[in-house]
Amino acid sequence: MEFKGYRGTVVYEPDDEMYHGRLAGISDTITYEGNTAEELETDFREAVEDYLETCEEIGKKPEKPYFGQLVLSVSSELL
Repeated sequence: MEFKGYRGTVVYEPDDEMYHGRLAGISDTITYEGNTAEELETDFREAVEDYLETCEEIGKKPEKPYFGQLVLSVSSELL
């Protein structure tokens, strides 16, 4: 899932019959949950909005998510 540049994880817990996740790529812990995929998506978007509003209220700069690729070159002997 992605919203306003933030991505979220999705985990399904069959014992609870519930989805949950957290924002990825930032050190702040922002979580969300839902009984259906639709509820999870809604709660994810609300969590992002709440995070941005809270940062503004307390005068904190919201963390920008970090994403990228790591490219490595190795000798053919290691392959």
